[in-house]
Amino acid sequence: MTKKTSELIPSNKWIKHDDDKDDIKILRQKLEPLTFPLTEEDESYLDKMKAYIESSFSGKWQEQGIKPGMAVAANQVGWNKRVIYVHFDSLGKEYQYLLANPKILAFSQGISYIPTGEGCLSVKKHHDGIIPRRAKIIVEGVDMLNNNRVVKFSADGILSINLQHEIDHLDGILYYDRINKDNKFFVGEGWSSVEG
Repeated sequence: MTKKTSELIPSNKWIKHDDDKDDIKILRQKLEPLTFPLTEEDESYLDKMKAYIESSFSGKWQEQGIKPGMAVAANQVGWNKRVIYVHFDSLGKEYQYLLANPKILAFSQGISYIPTGEGCLSVKKHHDGIIPRRAKIIVEGVDMLNNNRVVKFSADGILSINLQHEIDHLDGILYYDRINKDNKFFVGEGWSSVEG
């Protein structure tokens, strides 16, 4: 993390929300690929993304008065580029990815879901319901934490769900779009629950 990022104090005002008519247009856009080298504007948006999630990860979110998050997509801070930042702990394991132009190359037939549903920094009103996600995925993207190398890796469990949630953002999809409209708590046979 750059010094610049560590000095930023995150704000809820950085985040676009689905209940704002201007913000929702940004959240519903299909984002543009990130190109290199980065511009100063690109760097400034990256710093915001990292500062916000690092505040949550380090437990400073309460004192800073922000909504905590495990990850953020570029359009959530108003940036029209295909970039996600993920940093969280789960079951004693730390996950951290800053990916440009991520895509899902393959996925399992199995379905996973979080029993309590999903949340989102951009969604103020919680939407109850089950969000089906692929249990295992293979993701490719430019690893911006590792010299902008193209990486390919598999993810399952909470990481798979998290990555799918963020990659959805890049195509203008919000988590509640995936809730079954006829039966919001529908769980299919063989679906596996994952702790969020």
